[in-house]
Amino acid sequence: MAQPILEINHLQKRFGKFTALKDITFTVNAGEIFGFIGPNGAGKSTTIRTLLGLIRASGGSATIFGHDVWHDSVAIHRRLAYVPGDVYLWPNLTGGEIIDLLLKLNGARHTAQTDDLIHRFGLDPTKKARTYSKGNRQKVALIAAFSQDADFYIFDEPTSGLDPLNEKLFQEAVLDLKHQGKAVLLSSHILSEVERMCDRIAIIREGTIIETGSLAEMRHLTRTVMTVTTKTPLAPTTLPGVHAVQAGQQPNEWQFSVEAAQLPTVMTALTAHQILALQSTPPTLEDLFMHYYGKA
Repeated sequence: MAQPILEINHLQKRFGKFTALKDITFTVNAGEIFGFIGPNGAGKSTTIRTLLGLIRASGGSATIFGHDVWHDSVAIHRRLAYVPGDVYLWPNLTGGEIIDLLLKLNGARHTAQTDDLIHRFGLDPTKKARTYSKGNRQKVALIAAFSQDADFYIFDEPTSGLDPLNEKLFQEAVLDLKHQGKAVLLSSHILSEVERMCDRIAIIREGTIIETGSLAEMRHLTRTVMTVTTKTPLAPTTLPGVHAVQAGQQPNEWQFSVEAAQLPTVMTALTAHQILALQSTPPTLEDLFMHYYGKA
């Protein structure tokens, strides 16, 4: 079995008496888009700064390409591309000059792919960086990152400030990286973006990873919403694992949520009442997220 591109084991980080990271454990493999989600202050950016070798962990371990992220950060950065959520640029350089500088710093160069990305993202590379909006600053960093042939890409809230069209372009570019066999760590507060793109997800809460896996594996933690119309009268409140029962507008129409473990039993009961119409909505990543954070 191939070694993971990123491997984190029980990572911890303390700032004085405050523990920012208590227990972070997950892996990211080649050809995988890994989603890293949690609210502000949960520890996402602290984890990423530790992976980049900007701060030193207080405990546990983290390796990228099999190298320690603190001691071997220079070697790691030769094969890594990173885009933060708030990009600061040299104000007197143009966007094009900054893209070329960032590429040169990583041993890459301006290519036809760079020109294509500039065109697709709608960036004017001749303007000084001081005139750029937040969205245009993000575009500069994204274009530089996507122009590189890195093995591992780290994106920390990368679409902050982008309009929906450029968000879509970002998603297409990231999916293309996956098809090339690259590894991607995506930290994002846009749950629909993570749900659409990521193969696996880690949810962080108060410095601890509380759930890791694919969305399909996690859906057992949430409920399926069902709207059903039956031929004969139904008493859904008597069914096991049913919650939030509401009567519909039509005779014998009901809406309710069902625990995953009880779905087979509920479906058997509904069939006995002769189903005329049935609509089910599987749980989303937002449902899963609120399963944890709605209790906080």
